[in-house]
Amino acid sequence: EDLPIVLLGLSQPRVLSLALAILLLLSYAIVLLGNLSIILTIRAEPRLAASPMYYLLGNLSLVDLCYTSVTTPQMALGLLSGHATISLGECLAQLFFLHFLGCTEIFLLTAMAYDRYVAICQPLHYTAIMSCRTCARLVAGSWMGALAHSLVQTLLATTLPYCGPNHIDHYFCDVAPLLGVACTDTSLVEILVVSNTGAISLGCFLVLLVSYGVILAALRRRSTEGRLKALSTCTAHLMVVAIFFGPCIFIYTRPFSTIPADKVVSLLATVVTPMLNPLIYTLRNTEMKGAMRRLWGRWVRAEK
Repeated sequence: EDLPIVLLGLSQPRVLSLALAILLLLSYAIVLLGNLSIILTIRAEPRLAASPMYYLLGNLSLVDLCYTSVTTPQMALGLLSGHATISLGECLAQLFFLHFLGCTEIFLLTAMAYDRYVAICQPLHYTAIMSCRTCARLVAGSWMGALAHSLVQTLLATTLPYCGPNHIDHYFCDVAPLLGVACTDTSLVEILVVSNTGAISLGCFLVLLVSYGVILAALRRRSTEGRLKALSTCTAHLMVVAIFFGPCIFIYTRPFSTIPADKVVSLLATVVTPMLNPLIYTLRNTEMKGAMRRLWGRWVRAEK
């Protein structure tokens, strides 16, 4: 029998539920608008579409769009309707896609750091190293690696017997709160999850820190203008990395014990980060802002 799971995070007083639902729907609209704008702008500008950096950014925007769609609409509808119950099958499906898309974002951010490393530290070989084939392989590797990771997480969760209590103190399904519903010892599964998700999060974060350290050291040899332009791009990447990896490391690199902060931190990763990414990458990027203005201008002229 498919055990119904009650998400206590969605069981709030009516006024608070409405306020939270409106905030979630507004943030979701911003995520859709911002990330679709980036994807359409890159596709409409051949020069951007041919650039490895913007090719990777377009893929990151697609992942962000899908990633927040896994949880935000369901949370908003649950708060509006007062229906806080989800079946175990739906819970496991949400867990799968949450880890699949979240891990894809981790690998894509690492690939973007590699792109910036090559562009700044080996500029003469950049075109040869970051060819179309290399970019396609980096993106395909990110998706395939994330798929393998998520399958492991989901299979670990499906092997457990679930008998209650069927209450999860969270806004959506994730491994840590779901293990609390299992009616068996989950110590081994916890160790495997931490060694899987935690190692990926922390490992990629350390790789990113080292790569940006090397980049900053290399920038000292650049002219002031070149240094400022490279710093602007790298700063945007570092801001996204800090906002996304912080919650992942906080949640998945420690023993599982659900604390109130987990819910807020999870919302940072699944709602706030996809909403901020377009703002960070466009507001700090003159080239992207110019391309968006041109695209908007073409649409306005076409409407007249």
